[in-house]
Amino acid sequence: MRRRQRPPLPKRHGLDPARLRLPEEGAWATLREHLVQRLPRVPAERIDEMLAAGAIVDLDGPVAPDAPYVPGGAVWFHRDLPDETPVPFDITVVHRDDDILVVDKPHFLATIPRGRHILESALVRLRRDLDLPELIPAHRLDRATAGLVLFVVNPVRRGAYQTLFHRREVFKEYEAVARYDKELALPRTVTSRIVKEKHIVPAFEVPGEPNSLTEVELLEHRDGLGRYRLRPHTGRTHQLRLHMHGLGVPILGDDFYPELTDKPIDDFTRPLQLLAARLGFIDPVSGVEREFRTTRRLQAWDDPGGWAAN
Repeated sequence: MRRRQRPPLPKRHGLDPARLRLPEEGAWATLREHLVQRLPRVPAERIDEMLAAGAIVDLDGPVAPDAPYVPGGAVWFHRDLPDETPVPFDITVVHRDDDILVVDKPHFLATIPRGRHILESALVRLRRDLDLPELIPAHRLDRATAGLVLFVVNPVRRGAYQTLFHRREVFKEYEAVARYDKELALPRTVTSRIVKEKHIVPAFEVPGEPNSLTEVELLEHRDGLGRYRLRPHTGRTHQLRLHMHGLGVPILGDDFYPELTDKPIDDFTRPLQLLAARLGFIDPVSGVEREFRTTRRLQAWDDPGGWAAN
């Protein structure tokens, strides 16, 4: 098995440096010339600054501003971070041992660094705050969804726990708050074919062979609202949100379904009322049955007046 090459730059804010492999073929005379073409979103002036500061390195150290292009080589550097609005909610640790970490993620916090959410992600926060530089998520939870996320502490165990999710060997249960419809017959199993196109935010249900399945159950209702239990057997993008929308009871606070809403990134009001409430699996290392439950509650159910007033 080929061992992964260790980056010559240390982590920054819990993040590994970016690695750029240099093509074997190309007519670039200098590395700078290649970088300007390869990284069109980075101004040439910024590339010059990074080279002058020794912030772009290869295995021998900082690369000089006039260094020749070396086919087949590689360079490393830390990407510039976007300006981010701090997410004003804490992560709750539910369980921690030598192999895994289970946390309750708040609404509005991304699981992993992506796009405009880098430092304000659960992974970066946990690596920094718990001094766990090798921490990696076993699965992901949407930024809009709160609840349980499993991270792997021990790098040797990553594959074992990630495989549980890939093979759908994890029991997952969610809670949601949506409008109550007395005409909607529940419980029921919802199936559909869901597609997600690149660079298009919402996913869509389309005709064809189903690739998603969710069990939907009404737990209780009052004052026109229902509290629902959702048990997904597949993991398609926005599956639970689409299935609830398809039943005519979209989840409260959903900015994608039924209508895409351009909500400011720093607006932390009226969160999506969807919560990853339970995780269960047979531990691949110990063979012990594990089950974790959320410590969170959905505001629209516990305090509907306060949620609506946000």
